Amino acid sequence: MDTNFRINLFNNWKIQSSKEIEYMGAELSTVLNSTNEWFSAIVPSTVLATLVANKVYTDPYFGKNMENIPTEQFKVPWWYRVEFDLSPKQADKTVHLHFDGINYKANVWLNGTLIANSDQINGTFRRTNFNISEQVNPGKNILAIEVIPPKPGDFSIGFVDWNIAPPDNNMGIFRDVSLHFSNGISIDKPFVETKLDLKTLKSADLKISAELTNHSNKKISGLLKCSFGTTFIEKYVSVSQNSTLTERFSVKEFPKLKISEPKLWWPNTMGEPVLHDLNLSFEIDNVISDSKNLSFGIREVEDYINNDGHRGFKINGKEVLIKGAGWTDDLLLQDTHESLENQIAYVKHMNLNCIRLEGFWGKDHKLYDLCDQNGILMMVGWSCHWEHEQYLGKPIDPQYGGVIGTDEIELIAQSWEDQIIWLRQHPAIFVWTVGSDMVPHPELEKKYIESFNKYDTSRPYLNSTGGVGSEQGIITETEIVSEISGSSCVKMLGPYAYTPPVYWFTNQNLGGAYGFNTETCPGATVPPLASIKKMIPTESLWPIDEVWEYHCGSYVFGTLDRYKEAINKRYGESSNIEDFAFKSQVLNYELMRPMFEAFVAHKPKSTGVIHWMLNSAWPEMYWQLYDSYLQPNGAFYAVRNACKTIHAIYRYGKSDIFLANEDINGVSGLKVKIRIYDINSQ
Repeated sequence: MDTNFRINLFNNWKIQSSKEIEYMGAELSTVLNSTNEWFSAIVPSTVLATLVANKVYTDPYFGKNMENIPTEQFKVPWWYRVEFDLSPKQADKTVHLHFDGINYKANVWLNGTLIANSDQINGTFRRTNFNISEQVNPGKNILAIEVIPPKPGDFSIGFVDWNIAPPDNNMGIFRDVSLHFSNGISIDKPFVETKLDLKTLKSADLKISAELTNHSNKKISGLLKCSFGTTFIEKYVSVSQNSTLTERFSVKEFPKLKISEPKLWWPNTMGEPVLHDLNLSFEIDNVISDSKNLSFGIREVEDYINNDGHRGFKINGKEVLIKGAGWTDDLLLQDTHESLENQIAYVKHMNLNCIRLEGFWGKDHKLYDLCDQNGILMMVGWSCHWEHEQYLGKPIDPQYGGVIGTDEIELIAQSWEDQIIWLRQHPAIFVWTVGSDMVPHPELEKKYIESFNKYDTSRPYLNSTGGVGSEQGIITETEIVSEISGSSCVKMLGPYAYTPPVYWFTNQNLGGAYGFNTETCPGATVPPLASIKKMIPTESLWPIDEVWEYHCGSYVFGTLDRYKEAINKRYGESSNIEDFAFKSQVLNYELMRPMFEAFVAHKPKSTGVIHWMLNSAWPEMYWQLYDSYLQPNGAFYAVRNACKTIHAIYRYGKSDIFLANEDINGVSGLKVKIRIYDINSQ
């Protein structure tokens, strides 16, 4: 990040409840002399995360401690306040204040002036920026933000039935707050699109675009310069006063943008995910007005429909079996960069090639950068939290979910546009998912399509992660088909609870290994003993009680009864916690490996599978390949073996051996060695 053009306001924040403050925004952003009674904070951070960091609440993830946190305090606004210094040179530039994400509404004051109200900052996934050139001063500046919490019916962050909800509902500033500086012309929304010769992969055409905004009252002319690798191009551009234009570099105008023998971006196990660095700058009389750096990958995404009517995907012209798992952020949205690095390393180690983001999009670009760097595909979209009344908190339409009113459609359409502009540069994202359990309202889907046509035609979108088989009424009562775009041709038919290995190879109408199953799993996934002891008090370790269930999912997923029954019938009843934890890891392994192997063995009828889930938002007993302490369980190693590029698969139901080669190249001269072990690895 070039601090000449951007400063993140990360440190030295203070927060306090509006109930404890007698001042309003004008005073809080000017004359307040002391914040000694306020809580020190960093941004991004939710209110509860800050209180935990200040030791107001300790160890909230242990036992049932979360129940001891009063929720009433989070039903009123909280103030975020920070002081920052600008040099005379910085204050003399055009200065914009950017918010990447506030949950849910906010009023913003700077140096005594209201610069944005809660009509302008409204919605978790809106990104906003404001010209504050007239309000900033050389020296000290004071920013005060009144954050208004989400209420039932708001389209906020939600964990559905995966785990408990955080007591503050993640209210706060959960993404970056930053200052952007320019000398009259700013560069925004840079984007690189790539088009391959798919027959040979020997050439690629690049198209580079960006918005140029003139913030002055006079026309400004200058040079827009672009460089990547050994390629340098530039063009003379004039921008009228107080206006924005989109400028493009194309092959027709700049033949250098036809790249010979391009180094391509490939998903994990298919090749190297090569990235290229690009710089855009705008110069006025040899002075840089603004500059943007970004990385991009040269790759092309296609989707196709197989002979059975199921959607699959191609990368660089090659069919890819999607082998992934569902991502969640930390319960208090406090994932560190180190944690993200370790988790994506786990994904790669398991030989997976994809993660699915349902409603949790991270607090910055780090997760996406890591997936770009490691060749991990990403399917990114909204959560079913907005599609069901018990989660959203207001009546819904049985076909379209909760986004049905005119104002709601406008809010979510604009939120979606903000997100795709923010993320479209990442080659790892191969598909957008605008619906989860349902399809969007037709008027909303039309707006989505308008945004795609305007801002991103480089990848497909799914109108729903369900569709195929939805007439069976497994997830919703209505068939999941859009009147605009038809069926998504992917399926979401479960299962989500204990399922024996043979199911994946033999089932042909629900979650078995055919088509693209966008979320499924063989059930609960109890972590190893060390992790259990970190989350469950000693007095509740054995036998299993309500504290264990508190760390399960919600509703029908709030119990381990089905899981315990499977252990008892397959391996015998457990006599103590050590015995149960051991048998749990055996079951985790035995159930997980055949799920992925069945989808590998059934290509081309099968096109993808997403395990629900990859990780957990907090210490939990359900749906995870490793737990929130980053401790792998038996399922982790099952996935690693099941997804090896070359390996032998035992096909349940057929009782034979299937040899799989997931590499894009052939292989010969192999031998298969078969070993059989009992539960004690003997």
